[in-house]
Amino acid sequence: MAVVSTNLRALTSWVGIARLSAVVLSCLAFSLVASTGLSGLSYETWCMFSWCFCFTVTLLVLLLELLELYPRLPLSWDDFTVAFSILAALMVFTSSVVYPATCINSPCDNSQCARRAVATTASFLCFLAYAAEVSLTRAKPGDISSFLSTVPGLLKVFEAYVACLIFSLLNTFEEPGLKWCVAVYSICFIFTLLIIILTIGRCLAYIPCSLEKVLVGYNFLALLMYLTATILWPLYSFRGKSRPNSCNRENCPWDKNLGITFLTIFNLIAYLVDLVYSTRMVFFRAPP
Repeated sequence: MAVVSTNLRALTSWVGIARLSAVVLSCLAFSLVASTGLSGLSYETWCMFSWCFCFTVTLLVLLLELLELYPRLPLSWDDFTVAFSILAALMVFTSSVVYPATCINSPCDNSQCARRAVATTASFLCFLAYAAEVSLTRAKPGDISSFLSTVPGLLKVFEAYVACLIFSLLNTFEEPGLKWCVAVYSICFIFTLLIIILTIGRCLAYIPCSLEKVLVGYNFLALLMYLTATILWPLYSFRGKSRPNSCNRENCPWDKNLGITFLTIFNLIAYLVDLVYSTRMVFFRAPP
């Protein structure tokens, strides 16, 4: 009869404590928001999804490590957990900013608003818990055994997440310049996501060329493409246009275009840093 062993260090180590804290805080956040009654706003729905998703996956990770079942999974566990922790940190941080900006009105003078404020605080503390996990599991300088735990690997998750945020803000793009920008976002997202999936699925060994050199070439092309998008998106989106007075917090194309502009700049910087680190890994390795 098979005996299931347990690994208590999954709960008592610093990484385990960070994950337990994230489970408790994310549960507290979505429970408090649910108790106030959902308003139906798309931003509030996104925040609820983020907290519930992070709670569920983190709890599953804890159970798999506690029962030592993760070695049976056909994936790179270290890459998966570090990729999820940075993704969860980004999702919860976004929720911690978006939720109070869209769902808490001033003055906050009733119990419903107070619960939403506490949920926001819990969400921010949850972000700190995930950030602590990322810090604890991030690869040390010179260690490339787990690609997604290196700086270029963490940046890949960041770049893919920012691209998803851009897609969520897209409205209409009839101008040729805007269509080119959407193509840039889509192409870079697909290739970045493919790198993440191949890494987690342990498929990088089947690539018939050096991954590090491929990443340098891809990051250089992505940087050039995002540079054009950084120029073209605001040029075609705001040329001769001012923010209309009819804009509201829920659906304002002008605000969404402004958000896409800043997100494009963030990804441009991310690809630049990614290129610098990838180049150092390939051409400036320390001698053994």
